[in-house]
Amino acid sequence: MVPPERIVLFDGYCTLCDGAVRFILERDPAAVFRFAALQSEAAQARLRAAGAPTVLPDSVLLLDPDGLHARSDAALRIARELRMPWPMLARLASLVPRRWRDALYDLVARRRYAWFGRRDTCRLPTPDEAARFLS
Repeated sequence: MVPPERIVLFDGYCTLCDGAVRFILERDPAAVFRFAALQSEAAQARLRAAGAPTVLPDSVLLLDPDGLHARSDAALRIARELRMPWPMLARLASLVPRRWRDALYDLVARRRYAWFGRRDTCRLPTPDEAARFLS
């Protein structure tokens, strides 16, 4: 049986997003997640196929069998699949009302380039990571 696909879509130019991808890769030994930069054709094709809106939130997105998830919901769903202690922390964080979680998420997302920097090119996976990236 083929496991359901879980794709993390991220801003390929964002240093913070690149750090988040590295964080996930290091804590996902079962290789549950695959990755694609939002700027890639692979990501755009997946979003079109999912019927995603043309204007998306300034966010890391998760596309999984349950649909498209954004902002704090995406982050918590991702954390639930990582090795401990992240699933437990995600369950605790999910007790915080979504409106508050998303407000904090949006604050960081709006300022991510100023606080963490912007790359001139999208991240290139290492040879060991290449199979986990769609583009």
